[in-house]
Amino acid sequence: MHHGEFPDGPSGGGRVTDDIDARDTVGVLATLERMSALGVVATARGCAVAPPVHIPRPDSSWLGVRENLLDRGATVAYATWTEWMPAVLTTPRLRPLLGRDWSRYAGTQDPAVRCRFAASRLLIKYTAAAALGIGPEDIDIAYRLGGRPYLRGLDQVEVGLTHTGELMAVGISRMGRMGLDAERADRRFDLDLMRRRMCTPAERADLDALPADQQAPSLLRLWTLKEAYTKALGQGMRLPFTEFGFDLALGGLRTPDGAAALGDEWAFATHPVLGRYLVSAACQDAGLDPAGDTSVGTMLDRRLLTAMTPPRDDSPTVDV
Repeated sequence: MHHGEFPDGPSGGGRVTDDIDARDTVGVLATLERMSALGVVATARGCAVAPPVHIPRPDSSWLGVRENLLDRGATVAYATWTEWMPAVLTTPRLRPLLGRDWSRYAGTQDPAVRCRFAASRLLIKYTAAAALGIGPEDIDIAYRLGGRPYLRGLDQVEVGLTHTGELMAVGISRMGRMGLDAERADRRFDLDLMRRRMCTPAERADLDALPADQQAPSLLRLWTLKEAYTKALGQGMRLPFTEFGFDLALGGLRTPDGAAALGDEWAFATHPVLGRYLVSAACQDAGLDPAGDTSVGTMLDRRLLTAMTPPRDDSPTVDV
C-alpha cells in the first residue's frame, strides 16, 4: 500500500494514521521475529522467496539480484527514492532510460512526484537488466489495464512493484505471477475495524487466540500478504479480502473457514527492510523452468528486442 487509508469497500474502510514512533517499529518487528513470522514461506512446490536485496544506487552490486533469479526463479530489489534521486537528476541518459515514460515524467508538475516516478522506473529497468543480462535501455516498460507494469516482448517475465513512503521495491519472476506489497512497521490502524473488514472468520479466531501485543503486528502482516497476493492475481482491491485467508503462523493460503486452500504453487514471505518497513511477496510457481541461463537471449532474439525499444539518442553513456 502507498496511501494513508485502507480503501473503502468490502475489504477496507479502516482509517490508518501516519504517526511515527521508533519504539512502535522496533516492537512490531521484534514481535513478528519472535513469532517466526518473518521470512516464512508456505508452499508445497514453489521455490522459496529470497530476502529483498538493497540496491541504493544504479552502480551498486547487482550480483545478489542475479543470483536469486538463477537460484530461485524470482528476485526482489529495494531502495528509497531519495537514494536514486541523484541518478534521476544528473544522468544525461535519463530520456533514453525512461523511454516511453519520458512524456509522463516531463509532464508531471510536482518535482517530488516526478522524481519518485522516475526513480521507480529506473529501479524496474536496472533490476530487470541485471537479472536478464542486458542493458537498462533495452528494457521497454508497458502497462496493463489498471496500471500494472510489464516488460514488453518478455512474456515469461513478471514484474511486481510496490512503494510506500520513501521505499520502493521491484520484483522480477520467470516462474509465474508475482506481487509485492510494503507497509511501514509503525503503521497505526483501528484494530477492531480492520479485523471486521479484511479478515476471514478463521483469521479473526486465530487473532483472538493471540496475546494482545501480537494481534496488531499479525494483522499488519496479513494486510501486506493479502495485498501482495491480489496484486499478483491482477485483482488489486477488486477481490474482497474476506474471501480468502492465510495461516497466521505459516502464511499459507486458507479458505474463509480456515481449511487449506488450493494454491500449493504459491510461495509467500514477509521481510523487514531498512529497519522500518515490511515487504511481503507472493510468487507463483506456474511450472516454468527457472533453472539455467536467464539472459534475455534465451527468451527473445536481441535484434527483435532492439527493434521494439525506442531509438537511443547520441547522449554519452555515462553511468552515475
